[in-house]
Amino acid sequence: MIRYLKTFVTAAETASFSAAGARLGLTQSAVSAQIQRLEDDLGVQLFERTGRAVSLSDDGRRLLSQAQGVIAGYQSMRGEAGAFGGQAALAPINVGAILTVQLGLLPGAVQRWTALGAMPHLNIVPGMSVQLLAQLDARELDLAVMIRPRIGVPVDMKWLTLMHEPYVAIAPKGTRGAVADWSATLPFVRYNRRSYGGDLVERYLRRHRLWVREGVELDEPEVILRMVRAGLGWSIVPATLIGLPVDGDMARTTPKQGKSGKSAGVGVQVLPLSGAPLTRELGVLARQSALKRAPVNALMKCLSEEAASRG
Repeated sequence: MIRYLKTFVTAAETASFSAAGARLGLTQSAVSAQIQRLEDDLGVQLFERTGRAVSLSDDGRRLLSQAQGVIAGYQSMRGEAGAFGGQAALAPINVGAILTVQLGLLPGAVQRWTALGAMPHLNIVPGMSVQLLAQLDARELDLAVMIRPRIGVPVDMKWLTLMHEPYVAIAPKGTRGAVADWSATLPFVRYNRRSYGGDLVERYLRRHRLWVREGVELDEPEVILRMVRAGLGWSIVPATLIGLPVDGDMARTTPKQGKSGKSAGVGVQVLPLSGAPLTRELGVLARQSALKRAPVNALMKCLSEEAASRG
């Protein structure tokens, strides 16, 4: 019945059975069935249903705080019994992550995390950093692996820096000249200016007075790399998590292999950027309330260890 109470509280927070299902890893019909079972058991109607919209009934509002107290007491009991309790914790962990993190850091970090023992269900939510921050604010996520917000860290959240990822310039294999020559002769495959990472690129271009021929604009560095490899233009992208070289002979066209054994940068020309190093700060932004759960802290530690291994 604790599981049904958790579903009730989540549905009340999201005002949607489908959104509650997405957060809990359930289908909408499963959420509806659990709510119906709980209503039958309690003998009250918890939600007013109008089409697809739901809202708490008078009884639902009255019982919500009691349900939250029962859940909190149960979780406290499990915490006293042990860090992970020998079984998955009650609530899943909702983790937001930008795509390069999903491809570059999450597999190794989750492997480390699951090796610690039985863990909660992990729900990975994709998105740009600005979107993930909004979802954290809305309490739809417990933590997000993202670029550090320009606006600062909200007071009810904690920031853990994982790495500072350098940017490089890339062009199709065999392209000659310096970055300024690329800018003058090739279309620019732009990292989305509305994203935190793309805004850094835009600031760099303005600071160095590099005027570009606008081509395609998108948010994912991995996809940008593929477009440049296909000959669609040149770009400036963060290098580490997509397997591009960031030291040594930066002009080489065959960078070191990643953990997958594939050389992601084959087929592109790589050059360093002039001036002060351009980097993006990647880290974990977590809600303080989520950090009270031992599995969440363990996951953050595993992310930090995985990022350190990339250094």
